[in-house]
Amino acid sequence: MWHDVVDLRDFYETRLGAMARRMIRRGVRSMWPDVKGQRVLGLGYATPYLRQFLTEAERTLAFMPASKGVLHWPSEGRGLTALVDETELPLPDLSVDRVLLVHGLESSEYQRDMLREAWRVLTGEGRLLIVAPNRGGIWARLERTPLGWGQPYSAAQLSRLLRDNMFTPTRSRRALYIPPLRTRALLRSAPAWERIGSRWFPTFGGVVLVEAGKQLYASNLQVERKRFRRPIVVSFRRPARPATSGGAA
Repeated sequence: MWHDVVDLRDFYETRLGAMARRMIRRGVRSMWPDVKGQRVLGLGYATPYLRQFLTEAERTLAFMPASKGVLHWPSEGRGLTALVDETELPLPDLSVDRVLLVHGLESSEYQRDMLREAWRVLTGEGRLLIVAPNRGGIWARLERTPLGWGQPYSAAQLSRLLRDNMFTPTRSRRALYIPPLRTRALLRSAPAWERIGSRWFPTFGGVVLVEAGKQLYASNLQVERKRFRRPIVVSFRRPARPATSGGAA
């Protein structure tokens, strides 16, 4: 359950999911208040949090791992999603400014390869933002939502994982303090839960958000050049017709 993009989409269409999207989206925006003119990539199932960047960023893309499937997004206009192998992203080196990783790290079998690919495609000043279930929160303990499946993390665990994969954590925060209950009156009080929780109970948020930049060490760069292959650019031009022999009939 919750491993398919259709299940994730259906969750965000419920009242509980819509509330979770609003609270987490506020946390994402607080970390990235301005992405004007930048290239933003959503990895995993990040589309519930990418719409706020559509009119601001130079370009916004959503890559969904093959193990989860892919859905068309946005509903209007041309599609901006692609089904990919998260260990070999179809992008050139240093091609995006921001990578937002949501519903990806906690359920992936290739965490390190995924993070190395995010490192490769990010520019030197680029930033990676991970949104993952918080090990100390209530949401990670209940399987009724996607946050109750997969591997939850503390901020310290995410920071160590990032450092082990050539990132430098810069800041972190938590979001989604309201319990995962479907009571309508409780859902309406979500903003108050966020204010109180972030001030008095900061470790109990449902998700942890950690931002990181790239470590640019010469030794690591040499290793990465050997490890990663450049993406193959496929030409869609039609082959030229062979010249006909002899004159015209």
